[in-house]
Order: sequence, then C-alpha cells, then structure tokens
Amino acid sequence: MDILRGILGITFIIIVAFLFSEHKKNIPWKTVGIGIGIQILLAFVIINPLEVSILEYFRKGFDLLGKGFVHILDFSKDGTKFLFGSFLDTEKHGFLFAFQVLPTIIFFSAITSVLFYFGIIQKIVHFLALLMTKILKLSGAESLSVAGNIFLGQTESPLMIKAYLPKMSRSEILLVMTGGMATIAGGVFAAYVALLGGVDNVDSVKFATILLTASIMNAPAGIVLSKIFIPESRKEINKNLNISSEDLGSNAIHALAKGASDGLKLALNIAAMLLAFLAFVYMI
Repeated sequence: MDILRGILGITFIIIVAFLFSEHKKNIPWKTVGIGIGIQILLAFVIINPLEVSILEYFRKGFDLLGKGFVHILDFSKDGTKFLFGSFLDTEKHGFLFAFQVLPTIIFFSAITSVLFYFGIIQKIVHFLALLMTKILKLSGAESLSVAGNIFLGQTESPLMIKAYLPKMSRSEILLVMTGGMATIAGGVFAAYVALLGGVDNVDSVKFATILLTASIMNAPAGIVLSKIFIPESRKEINKNLNISSEDLGSNAIHALAKGASDGLKLALNIAAMLLAFLAFVYMI
C-alpha cells in the first residue's frame, strides 16, 4: 500500500503539472522519465529495502556523510560557548533556539564560503553538473545551478551562473528558481539538524542523513516539474560549464569573514521571521 500510495502521488503531481504546462507538445518526456527514474534509484540505493550487500555500502556512505556533517556542526558549540557561556547548558536553561540553532547557521555559512574560495565546492558541483548535462540534456547553467543548490542556498548558487543569467530562457530561469526551492540551503540544513536532533548526537545523525537524502532526491524532482511547466523551446542549448569566480573574497580569511557575515544576516532573518510569524499566529 505504501508503494501504491507513492505511485499515485507521483502520478497526480505529474498530471497537475501537465495541465498547467505552457507547451504540452514540447514537454521532454524522456527527461521527465529519466528524472523520476533517478529519484527511484536513489531511494532504492539509500533505503536498500531488499538488503542487497552491495547497496549497503552506499547506505553506509550516506550515514557517514551525516555523521561527518554533525561532527563539523559540533565545533560551532565552541564558538557559541565563548560568547554565551552557560546558556548552552540545556539541563540548566533548556533548549534555547537562539543559542543552540542560529550559531550553527553562521558557522556553516563561513565553512561553505572557505570551501568555495578554495574551489572544493566548485569541483563537486562541476562533476554533478556534467552528469546532469549528459544524462538529462540540460544546459550548462541549469546543471550548475541545480547541482549547486544541493549544497548552497538560493543566494550563493546563482552566483556560479551569474554570467549566464541575462541570456537564459524562461525555462532555464524557472529551473533555477525551482531547484532553489526544492533543495535545502546549507545554513538552513544545519539549523534543521540542530533543531530536530537537539543535544542527542544519534538523533542529529539520523536527521542529517534523512535531510541530505531528501535534498539530493529533490534535485531531479525540481528538474522534472519545471520542464513540464515550461519546456525548453530553443533547439540549441548552451552546455558551457564554466563557473563564475566572482565574490569569493581576496583571501581565505576574507572568505571566512564574508561567510560569517552572510550567515549572520541569514540567522537574524530566520529569528525575525520566526518571532513575527509565531506572534502573528498566536494573535489570530
């Protein structure tokens, strides 16, 4: 029944997207089929329902990534402890969102900025984008944006395709926007893990693995839906995969400071939105 419910859900979403499509005759059904197939394959590999021994390595790999992510986030507690001292003591003060969650956003944003400066993220994104360009027949800018959104936010990811934006079609722009909304930004990812996992390291690893899996699986989902809503009308697409190197910082320290500053803005925005919306809900 769970599998049947899933199939019905996917079918319903595809039908709704088809009904609202701008050019139903131009829908690239091959791309749609491959995108859905990639999602099913990822789910099968990560969940491993048949307990196939080879697939167990992939599942363990995702668990390892989750543990590594949580281990990195734990370092943010050292900086937070220096600033706020005993407020991190959950037994004494309870779980305080402002001190337990928001600092992880700032720290992760700073790390992302440094990795971006050294070109590490670009290499990973370029590899994934190359696969998407070959398999899903996307343009280079689309592939870079979708691959970047798996790790970055809607602010950082478009920077990689800044030079392409003026010449991108409506179909490409929609995919950039859809990919950004479908996946989880690194800073928000860190906030979710800290919030859901709390002080329990085992729970943090579990939620980190689940969220990482969801973010990766949602990348092809975003491609599928955007290409149904607004199919590409141009016959020739630009497959250039050059990544913009602007706004990286003049050196590693500058990149770290810039990332921390950007993370602070995001953390304050999240805090302000939560305060305003929760208060509004209680007022209603």
